[in-house]
Amino acid sequence: MTKTLIGTEEIKWLERYIQNASPTGNEQDGQKIWLEYIKPYIDEHYVDPYGSVAGIINPGKDFKVVIEAHADEIAWYVNRIGTDGFIHVVDTGGTDPGIAPSQKVTIHTEKGAVPAVFGWPAIHSRDVSQDAPKKSTIFIDCGCSSREEVEALGVQVGDYITYDAGFCVLNKRFLVGRALDNRMGGFMIARLTKMLKENNVQLPYTLYIVNSVQEEIGTKGAEMMAHYIKPDCAIVIDVTHDTNTPMMDKNKEGDIACGKGPAIMKAPPIHIKLRQLLTETAKEQNIPYQMAVMTKETGTDADAFAYQNGGIPTSLISMPLRYMHTTVETMHKEDVEHAIRLLYFALQKIDPKMEFKYIS
Repeated sequence: MTKTLIGTEEIKWLERYIQNASPTGNEQDGQKIWLEYIKPYIDEHYVDPYGSVAGIINPGKDFKVVIEAHADEIAWYVNRIGTDGFIHVVDTGGTDPGIAPSQKVTIHTEKGAVPAVFGWPAIHSRDVSQDAPKKSTIFIDCGCSSREEVEALGVQVGDYITYDAGFCVLNKRFLVGRALDNRMGGFMIARLTKMLKENNVQLPYTLYIVNSVQEEIGTKGAEMMAHYIKPDCAIVIDVTHDTNTPMMDKNKEGDIACGKGPAIMKAPPIHIKLRQLLTETAKEQNIPYQMAVMTKETGTDADAFAYQNGGIPTSLISMPLRYMHTTVETMHKEDVEHAIRLLYFALQKIDPKMEFKYIS
């Protein structure tokens, strides 16, 4: 097996994938990049009507396994164009108005990309004790002085807006960019697909490598793929908070840190036997991992798979992430490599004869 799973080639592709704009409802360009990467390593693929993609390995088997991440990112949409030329916005998927002021953005129109900025009054001119940015007060400036001028650029109500945020590596260890939630999951399962092919792994079941749309607004893409595939079990990859940065409450969020391995989730939707398979695999392969807990739903696509089709045994690997839903989401490179290895070995432990029922 390759010692380094994230080399120069992988970093270049990851940067291209992350820098591509793929907000909820408009994931198609990112999905094309993702499918292009995995095509040499799969036998066939399926694209559903809303854009979720499944790469299929060893098709035609009765037992079906899903490895899944989600493809969409948070964003803004044009809600209203004022007569003064300023644009007012609505969010999709938990976008934070607090980080918007002074950010450069791109408005994606039918005519092409329009550069713009989130404006904000100078500190000298406002009461800083009462001016936390709100969705109702932030606004976009694209250099126009009237609605007609904005519309002449091709901007329409409903056009989506993404931050112009770069990608970088901090101290050779931390991968930084927007949309690591959960484009990093898509990167991981794509890299896993290549790894299975390179090592000629023969699986006794059909494996679906799934990149789903519309997670950020309620796991909708995963629900559709669960209905279509009807898998026997699923492993979902998403993110969780690194709680070891300033202003995080460990009593509320738990104690999870970047660099200590992926977190294996405990929660009501998570199937105990499949979770145990992950922890046993990690121990056998000396892969560091952490434990995390949610007492209700997980808020990820794991919920969608777990509760479809009469119940699909599902587990969740949560990647520690700093600064979630900002333009500088940060993840430790070694956590990513450890998670890919965990998935690689866990897939080889899954047996079509596995009994998932607790009571017989």
